[in-house]
Amino acid sequence: MAKKQQIILLTGASSGIGYDTADALAKQGHKVYAAARRVERMEPLRQFGVVPLQMDVTDEQSMRRGVQAILDREGRINVLVNNAGYGYFGAVENVPMDDARNQLEVNIFGLARLCQLVLPAMREQHCGRIINISSVAGKSVLYYGGWYHVSKYAVEALSDALRMELQPFGIDVVIVEPGAIKTNWGIIAAEHLEETSKDTAYADTGAMMAQNLRGMYESSSLSDPSVVREAICRAVNARRPRTRYRIGRLSTAIVFFHWLLPTRWWDGLMRMMGKRKW
Repeated sequence: MAKKQQIILLTGASSGIGYDTADALAKQGHKVYAAARRVERMEPLRQFGVVPLQMDVTDEQSMRRGVQAILDREGRINVLVNNAGYGYFGAVENVPMDDARNQLEVNIFGLARLCQLVLPAMREQHCGRIINISSVAGKSVLYYGGWYHVSKYAVEALSDALRMELQPFGIDVVIVEPGAIKTNWGIIAAEHLEETSKDTAYADTGAMMAQNLRGMYESSSLSDPSVVREAICRAVNARRPRTRYRIGRLSTAIVFFHWLLPTRWWDGLMRMMGKRKW
């Protein structure tokens, strides 16, 4: 796939890793359609050949219009990068069900629907590639991360199912599993946790965990977001990509110790980390 210009649909491209990845892929010669709700934030990418595309992954018509616009203009979609997502932290008892549903709508149902929308064209092409941005959060559970982890475990399972189903059609399915990456993800998760924990039975431990999330994501100990961008680019350009790219600080260690430790030991370790001051 690396020798030919790819037509790429990349979601969650208005900031952070998505924005940087759209920039990098375009500079490699690919035609990138960068999708997000706030299309104005992606306007600077036009100078590199990126096409900003208004898309809300919780809106059916928005997704249909976006995919059809690319097919009408290019006649093909070679790669779908499902990067849109966020983390909502809070005790399961406290998180309003509307917020829980929105977490799943963005992180899993929007991802799944975009796969459905691009697959007919990919099957007709007898080739294609779907790259789903998961996380080690799809392999282990952190304190107060319930609904976020539900969404990422679902991304893992759905991707595994898709990979088996699509192999006969020449379509690759790749999972990128970042570990601890220095983005504003932890700051947003901390805000949600504080909001849902306030004036509840979880107020004290929720406030401590939120403080620690902030401390961790404001520290210099996390991996640079470029490692995720580079993994996505490798997955796009590889002739035969790996099924999983596990990258970033602690990613391998977290998965290994989650497998190794007895369940109650892991639970205790997560509670201890939640009380540790960063």
